[in-house]
Amino acid sequence: MRHSVTPDDLAASVMAVPPLALMDDGQFSDAENGAVLNHLREGGVTTVLYGGNAMAQHWPVAVYGDWLDRLEVLASDDTWLLPSVGPDAGKMMDQAAVLKTRRYPVALLVPMGAPLTHEGMGAALRRFHAECGVQLLVYIKTDGYIPAALLDDLLAEGIVFGVKYAVPRQPGEDDFYLRDIVAAVGAKRVISGFGEPPAIDHMLNQGLAGFTAGCVCIAPRLSMSLLEALKRGDRAEATRLLSPMQPLEDLRSAHGEIRVLHDALALSGLARTGPILPPMSHVDSACREALIRAAGDLLAAEMDDRAVMAEAKA
Repeated sequence: MRHSVTPDDLAASVMAVPPLALMDDGQFSDAENGAVLNHLREGGVTTVLYGGNAMAQHWPVAVYGDWLDRLEVLASDDTWLLPSVGPDAGKMMDQAAVLKTRRYPVALLVPMGAPLTHEGMGAALRRFHAECGVQLLVYIKTDGYIPAALLDDLLAEGIVFGVKYAVPRQPGEDDFYLRDIVAAVGAKRVISGFGEPPAIDHMLNQGLAGFTAGCVCIAPRLSMSLLEALKRGDRAEATRLLSPMQPLEDLRSAHGEIRVLHDALALSGLARTGPILPPMSHVDSACREALIRAAGDLLAAEMDDRAVMAEAKA
């Protein structure tokens, strides 16, 4: 696992956000989490975040350090591995005590809910960083969550590393908040946080550095190729690469992003992801057949693409 990173690393790889694989008794599965990380590595993905899809905000603090240690052992030397902290300020300090004795350079700040003030939020983030020295990738999902000026201050103080931006907008709607954030901290510090479909607009029209995604866990080579197309400004190629991912993305939108991805990895045969952490639950049986098709088709497209690339290199 990498112990130091720079802002350029936000653009170096798709930031994969995989589910967490558990055994039937709810214990961490070294074999299955290792299988997911190996599949990502073979597809060229070198940045992995254990966040919402892993239900990281619901990990008991009692196992937080042990699960991170297990993931570090499974990760390759060139993998940037990000844990999550929060969502509440009290839990952040418990996690800071754990991270203080480890070498994770950046952690994702899970969005906090009310009650909070901007002044109090700044104090919480400063207190966390003072305790453990870990910088924060701030996950923003709602307008005005943290003012752009405060993000700028926290960046200058070395507390904020960057922003994962995922405020939903209607097509064509002016994103004033994103514009203010980019003006304050710079586009190279901001990544799209919605997955592959919104990343096309975010990177081509807003100039964001990269994106996080869930479908990348099944199709890492396709997702990396999409990132590379967006860096080149090739909208047509990016749209073509998105096509095999869209059925699974549609199911995630309709039935729940987290649980659909968790079950999709299992149904594709990539990894036995096992039980999902409460308070989430597995997908309903009504969408199971559609999910089997979508996950299987996406994995087939991924392996076909890898075969074409291997043949071209031969």
